Amino acid sequence: MNPYSSLSDDFYINMHLHTEMDLPSQRETVLHFFEQMQRRFPKLRHFYQREKGEFVLEEDKEHGAYRWVAAEPKRMCSGIVNPNSLEEAMDQHCEVLDVVPYAMSISKLDCESIGLMYGFDYACRGNHNQILADALGMPSGFDAMSRRPGSHLMSYEPVIQLSLDDTFRTHARINFETRTTVFQAKAGEFGDELLSVYVTVRRFDSLGPDEDFKTELMRLERMLRELMDNYIVDHILKPLQSCIATR
Repeated sequence: MNPYSSLSDDFYINMHLHTEMDLPSQRETVLHFFEQMQRRFPKLRHFYQREKGEFVLEEDKEHGAYRWVAAEPKRMCSGIVNPNSLEEAMDQHCEVLDVVPYAMSISKLDCESIGLMYGFDYACRGNHNQILADALGMPSGFDAMSRRPGSHLMSYEPVIQLSLDDTFRTHARINFETRTTVFQAKAGEFGDELLSVYVTVRRFDSLGPDEDFKTELMRLERMLRELMDNYIVDHILKPLQSCIATR
């Protein structure tokens, strides 16, 4: 069961493994890696290369729920949109981490960082910046200025980043992406663009001899869910969801 699926229009869980060195780009190596992924998840059928050189393998998107895996020059990515359960997503990410050490020659020493992100998309009409300000509030030092007569809020994308331990190796980041343009705000005409919330827990630095990618990912998931359940759901996502529903 997915406890977060009702909090937004779309919910997705992405894993990113950043490397210090460039990943292999030879045809045989890249295809071998994606063939391994396809054997584990047979519905991964659409393979293509983006303009910047990233390789992507993904499922059909037409039903609103799908998996994808990508290889970038210095990053391995895995994602699942609208999963049935959190475990379904974590199983996929762990499968990727099982394969990349031998298929893509990624060692624990080569790890620049590993991160897990929960993403929430809201299709909402209106000034996204004002919606965020109404839902979350503004720092007192800026609130009065934002309420100046005749003014219109044009940019409000708060970001907070915290270290979650004394080593400063594990960070949590919460950020927002608004998609209201100046033209829309000026004309007062808004479409149903997506307002996004991203919640990420990320561990920096190489892994030690007694650590491994999957165990570290599961540790990050526990920390991410603790933040979600104790802080983010009730204080950020539900107020935002409520504010959008009243527009």
